Amino acid sequence: MMGLMAREESTRTTTPTERQAPAVPPAAPAAARTPGATSGTTAGTAAKHAPRAWATRLVVVGIVLAALNLRPAITSLGALLEEVRDGLGMSGGVAGLLTSVPPLCFAVFGVMAPRLARRFGPAAVVCAGMAAIGAGLLIRPYAGGTAGFLAASALALMGIAVSNVLMPVIVKRWFPDRVGSMTGLYSMALALGTSTAAAATVPLTDALGGDWQPGLAVWAALALAAVLPWLPLVRDRGPAPAATPEAVRQDREPAEGEASASGASAPGTPVSGTPAAGRPAPALRITRSRTAWALAVFFGLQATAAYITMGWMAQIFRDAGVSAGTAGLLLAVTMVMGVPLAFVIPRVATRLPHQGPIVLVLGLCGLAGYAGLYFAPSGGSWAWAILLGVSNCAFPLALTMVGMRARTGAGVAQLSAFAQSTGYLISIPGPLLVGVLNQSSGGWGLPIALMSGLMIPQMVVGWLAGRDRTVEEEAAR
Repeated sequence: MMGLMAREESTRTTTPTERQAPAVPPAAPAAARTPGATSGTTAGTAAKHAPRAWATRLVVVGIVLAALNLRPAITSLGALLEEVRDGLGMSGGVAGLLTSVPPLCFAVFGVMAPRLARRFGPAAVVCAGMAAIGAGLLIRPYAGGTAGFLAASALALMGIAVSNVLMPVIVKRWFPDRVGSMTGLYSMALALGTSTAAAATVPLTDALGGDWQPGLAVWAALALAAVLPWLPLVRDRGPAPAATPEAVRQDREPAEGEASASGASAPGTPVSGTPAAGRPAPALRITRSRTAWALAVFFGLQATAAYITMGWMAQIFRDAGVSAGTAGLLLAVTMVMGVPLAFVIPRVATRLPHQGPIVLVLGLCGLAGYAGLYFAPSGGSWAWAILLGVSNCAFPLALTMVGMRARTGAGVAQLSAFAQSTGYLISIPGPLLVGVLNQSSGGWGLPIALMSGLMIPQMVVGWLAGRDRTVEEEAAR
């Protein structure tokens, strides 16, 4: 994968500006020059390109390792939820609250990510986020009591929240001409981490003596390893190294009403979104965009389905007579479906003018999976796990649409924060309501009916969010 990235970088199409003006004239404004570039010298150009390839490879490694850590905190808990409930003395309602903590933290802390990124740089924020995940996962099994468990979980989820929001920003900034493939790589790693935690948590717990506490704490090691590739990048706050001087000038002084049909910048164009003379980019009135609202609701409904699945699906299978180990494997199958599909779906989505048909296919798979859970939860368990895994690939599709529905880095940052924060707020009641309905009804019929009912509006708003337009166009009206 690294070699492929390098080959793509080396064969980048040369723009007319680059052919006609390979260097910035001495009289060009300082704001139009890339930091450290020596105007008109071959040595300066070589010096600029050498660290760029090294830094780009490091960003790829960092993205993959960060993505691997964005779900184990949740799916490892889902696999051991019954043991954690018994160990901490939780009722069904409190357990439902526990499964609602992830979207709550994502909504509360995710909205802070763009401001933190402007002040410290996206790489520094993601680096701190990985450290927070590691600390939270290490502390929470031994915090003592439900309150301490929730507080340590919130620390880990805070790190996940800011990284969730900034991943599309980092992808758009460093790989503006490869949004689909890089989002696919990131989503594939995220799905791999999710499924691995679901499948391996129970066996790891057994290998560590059968106690749920070390079985949950062991995932802190993966998060602490993810800190390392981001450390050399924490001082990076400027335009992406792939930028040309003319491209920087064009990006910082965009033409009035200019829009890209695909929502992606031209190859090599930075997406910092900062105007000339170092002035901060004016904030979009994002709430005026119908596409932003549709994308936020779509994100919220797919997150509702995903967190209900991660928090409760293993328990649904266990209550149907499936063993704990097999239930964990079924949850892992659901999550692992995102590994190949999360790489394919973004690439297909970026080639389509309208992503609505993909939304409909994923929604129909979800409805079929819920019907199976209702009528024969144990009889066709593997088929339902696969269908729900396909349906959960609405997440990488939503991330891809975030990158496509804005044409600048600043627009992507605002749209990502708005869609994810609003979406996670929408998703908070879902897992909690499932726990309450299960406890009050004594079965899973009503919760599964709720899940099925929510899939219909998800398909509708996903169709609207998939239309070929950008939030900059709509917010300017």
